[in-house]
Amino acid sequence: MKKAVLIPDSFKGTLSSGLICSIIAEKIKMYFPKCEIVSIPVADGGEGSVDCFLKALGGEKLYETVKNPYFEDMQAFYGLIDNGKTAVIEMASCAGLPLVEDRKNPTKTTTYGVGQLILAAAERGCKKIIVGLGGSSTNDGGTGAAAAIGVKFYDNKGNEFIPVGGTLKDIVKIDLSERSKIIENIEIITMCDIDNPMYGESGAAYIFGPQKGADAETVVELDNGLINLCEVINKDMAVDLKDVPGGGAAGAMGAGMIAFFNSKLKMGIETVLETVKFDNIISDADMIFTGEGKIDSQSLRGKVVIGVAKQAKNKNIPVTVIVGGADNDIDEAYEIGVTSIFTINRLPQDFQISKLKSKENLEVTADNIMRLIKSVK
Repeated sequence: MKKAVLIPDSFKGTLSSGLICSIIAEKIKMYFPKCEIVSIPVADGGEGSVDCFLKALGGEKLYETVKNPYFEDMQAFYGLIDNGKTAVIEMASCAGLPLVEDRKNPTKTTTYGVGQLILAAAERGCKKIIVGLGGSSTNDGGTGAAAAIGVKFYDNKGNEFIPVGGTLKDIVKIDLSERSKIIENIEIITMCDIDNPMYGESGAAYIFGPQKGADAETVVELDNGLINLCEVINKDMAVDLKDVPGGGAAGAMGAGMIAFFNSKLKMGIETVLETVKFDNIISDADMIFTGEGKIDSQSLRGKVVIGVAKQAKNKNIPVTVIVGGADNDIDEAYEIGVTSIFTINRLPQDFQISKLKSKENLEVTADNIMRLIKSVK
């Protein structure tokens, strides 16, 4: 094996994608000391996305003072890659659920800080901005972020205000006349790995509101607010977001990115592969190693493993998948481009026990895979 490409997702709650790359790389070097190894740790747009891009491509992490979910000043960050031409922002850095600690309340939290980061990157001269959605504490439909770049929201008395989840219902007019002009000439891509609509029983409030602190009554209030926002956007901006897949991501930030930032929603792995120029990287690879915590029917809808496998298949490069667990309904993965799937758990143990041995189990599994490859080469 002369060249191996490592591009795993994290094993949620157990192993980061960076650590997985390190473990597999160490085992490859043991058996194939002259092998060239390219590591591309992957995050899904949530916490850790900026660091993954920086580790894969190099670049710089910059810090800005922006508003946290409760409009309080905080230090957040974004990454600069591609010689400063592209910025990577993870909304979790200033609107993430961990930031609210014991103050969970999606009726009051804002994405204002995310808009400030986007504006900072734009003012720095970036021509492309990648925004990762995930792990948010908000349900404001991206209105906070929009307000940060100059979009105006008015109530029925003509008063301007910055909406939050609980006041989306009060919006009667949206004015884009003072939206920052600098945003217009920038390509903005939003990483979004879910297809939930903006509102309704499978929308932002009903599906994700409870984990952000919303009780049943609050969920209805939030959903009604999103319905109103959707209607006003359609009325004032002629943008119909009602049935857009992914519109409900991150408290309907997906919809807000489309409406207020003219952004396109793309699967996270598609964005990663395009940004790192994956097609070129694997052109002379002998093996690609990828993986995730669990491979199941959801994985087949476009998560990391399948995104990688599709591109590898085009070049006839074998793909070895290492996972924490695997469901029975994944045969389609082999047709898409996966060569083999290995699970790291060696004993039938409850996850609460096995997760404590994830690092050790991955080391053993990777070692066995390298022994197998070595024996047939």
